[in-house]
Amino acid sequence: MALAMCVLAVAACSTGPVKRVSEPTASIQQLTVGADGQWTVELRLQNFSSVPMRFERIALDLRAGKESAGTLRAEPGLTIGPEAADTAVVKLVPSAAARLTIADALADRRSLDYGLEGTLVASPQDRKARDFEIRRNSALSPVPGLPGVMR
Repeated sequence: MALAMCVLAVAACSTGPVKRVSEPTASIQQLTVGADGQWTVELRLQNFSSVPMRFERIALDLRAGKESAGTLRAEPGLTIGPEAADTAVVKLVPSAAARLTIADALADRRSLDYGLEGTLVASPQDRKARDFEIRRNSALSPVPGLPGVMR
C-alpha cells in the first residue's frame, strides 16, 4: 500500500505546472499630443496567464472625456511572458472634439477620464488565437515638465 501511495505521489508531481489562460487587459500608459495634432498612444498590454501570449491584433475604440477619439488599430506581433506586461505604440489622428477635450485638460493641468472598448486578439503558447473583449475606464493626468504628455 505504501509503495502504491509513493507511485501515485510521484505521478502527480510529473504533470508540471498548470497552464492557465486568463483574460489580458489593455490600458493607456502614456498619450503624447504631437505638434501636428496626431496622438502617440503607448498601450500597456498585461498578460495575466501562466503561459506566454502573443498579441496579434488590437482594435480598441478610444474615448477621451465624453468624446469619441477614434479607433486604435495595430498588429504588434508582440509576445509577452507569463504574468508580465509590455507596451505597444499606436498612432491616432483623433476626432476634432477629442482634440479639443485633451487640449483643454492639458491647458488646465487637470486629469481626463478615458475609456477603451474593443478587442485584443492574442494566442496562448501553442494554441489558436482568441478574441478577448476589452472594456477599460481610467484617467490620464498631465506630466509636469513634459508639454503635451499625459499618463
